[in-house]
Amino acid sequence: MSAPITRRSVLSAVAVTSVLTAAGMTPAQAHSRRPQHRPGEPLRLTVMGTTDLHGCVFNWDYFKDAEYDDKAGNDIGLAKVATLVEAIREQRGRESTLMIDAGDTIQGTPLAYYYARVEPITAGHIHPMAAAMNAIGYDAAALGNHEFNYGIPLLRAFAEQLDFPLLGANAIDAATGRPAFAPYVLKTVQVPGEKPVLVGILGLTNPGIAIWDKANVEGKLTFPGLVEQAQVWVPRMRAAGADVVVVAAHSGATTSSSYGDALPYPENASTLVAQQVPGIDAILVGHAHVEIAEKRVTNAQTGRDVVLTEPLRWGMRLSVIDIELTKVRGQWTVSSVGSSVLNSNTVPEDAGVAALLTADHNTVMRYVNTPIGSCTQAMSCASARYEDTAALDFINLVQAQAVKSALAGTPEAALPMLSIAAPFNRSAAIPQGQVTVRDVAGLYIYDNTLLGIVFTGAQIAAYLEKSAQYFKQVFGTGPYTADQLTNAVTAVAPNGTPDYNYDVLWGLDAPLTYDIDLAQPAGSRIRQLSYAGSPVAPATRFVVAINNYRQSGGGGFPAVTTAPVVHNAQQEIRQLIIDWVGAKGTVDPPSFFTRDWRLVSNGTALTITG
Repeated sequence: MSAPITRRSVLSAVAVTSVLTAAGMTPAQAHSRRPQHRPGEPLRLTVMGTTDLHGCVFNWDYFKDAEYDDKAGNDIGLAKVATLVEAIREQRGRESTLMIDAGDTIQGTPLAYYYARVEPITAGHIHPMAAAMNAIGYDAAALGNHEFNYGIPLLRAFAEQLDFPLLGANAIDAATGRPAFAPYVLKTVQVPGEKPVLVGILGLTNPGIAIWDKANVEGKLTFPGLVEQAQVWVPRMRAAGADVVVVAAHSGATTSSSYGDALPYPENASTLVAQQVPGIDAILVGHAHVEIAEKRVTNAQTGRDVVLTEPLRWGMRLSVIDIELTKVRGQWTVSSVGSSVLNSNTVPEDAGVAALLTADHNTVMRYVNTPIGSCTQAMSCASARYEDTAALDFINLVQAQAVKSALAGTPEAALPMLSIAAPFNRSAAIPQGQVTVRDVAGLYIYDNTLLGIVFTGAQIAAYLEKSAQYFKQVFGTGPYTADQLTNAVTAVAPNGTPDYNYDVLWGLDAPLTYDIDLAQPAGSRIRQLSYAGSPVAPATRFVVAINNYRQSGGGGFPAVTTAPVVHNAQQEIRQLIIDWVGAKGTVDPPSFFTRDWRLVSNGTALTITG
């Protein structure tokens, strides 16, 4: 059992010098620029922030067993963030800086998964993210939706390991109607010779948790809207003496909802909070995985600008919010706010944070590289978003077999069995030859669980039409690149459709086949929909294997939330695939892969160059 780690990270002089040099100054210059506050002068306060860390401590890709490389030059992980944080403290003065996070911390990498499921922290081990964040010296963090993926007991264990509060003003105890986590914290910043500054940090999380983690939170917690709860708590923070109010909001800045009207509150509401709730100075935005150096939103009531910033994801960036305060009639008043982001690829990892987590990292490395079987042919997800692939058929095979086995002896056992899967990870690949835990984890990167629902043929067709919205309308057969065909999320189209919201359907006992005609408008694209060679009748009933995210309404697909559920054993799909490979010993793609769907234009197959 590991002992709690609470010490601050200590950086080498080389590490601090490197980031200050990147900022165009020497350590001596940085020291000379530290605010030497004199009574009566303006005061600068700096709030640093991360978000969507998703279990990233090191600049390492556990799925590739190599240093992280996204071809864009980004680096990831808290060990890199720690270097940036210490450099800012060196430059600005430690006493005038705060450090916060906007959620999604404990899910996303095999490192996070291992200490949630294989060696869970509920048995006493300190979570690697808790150890790293404590070492860096965070002051507060908001709850993200992925904090709930492993259940409330594990989340509570994580919160207890932190040296700072985990905030969630709109995570409400269903029994008491009160916040189940601290809604906010007040931090005192001492000012030599002056009255201290009281900084209020409000934490807001995502209403979509009620859908995405319904199995973990239903009947226990409710999640009202961000605007509604900020309207309650910001005035209370001001009444409690807050001179500055900063919000950490796990909710994107571009107002939208992946779950449509399934909830009365928008998924991405940070801009609405800035516009509609007076008394906020800055918002650290999370959830959307985009980079916002600075966005200024005018509050409708006060006419004052609220600054929003989002530091991308996984520790790729650090947001830096600079707040200037002046004395007005004896009270500190915010006179200006600005923000920027720093890039983690400009600095080395902090040796102190790295040393704290090296043993955990090595443990997980051994785990993910454990051989569990073999594969007769290589499988890849590189093209899975625009052509049928064995890799997605393999996921569907495991899901369908698991549900079919569970339904043996029930009335639904006689229904035809289908399965739904999406191309989660374009870089996922199962090699020919030896297969490890790492290979399978890369194929299924989310911690989803498996359900079985009953759909009619008409509902199958409507579901596929929704999925086909992933594609653009095109005329002619090409050739096209994949980017010319899809509405996928990219750097230039951050509001596009995520790959994980493009689903394909597959039949276990007989093929489910269909064309997606991109010459047709969205909603009228599914053609030649057949099962076992015959057209699918609208009233025909099917059992469909589906993950909990989708069945709960994630992505806004039709009919899934009201369809009869015939199987729900809370089995993790990733672990089902690992267990399948371990039990069978060999994955043989030719035994289950057939090309069942294709992209066409007026019935003629498209030519796609990749």
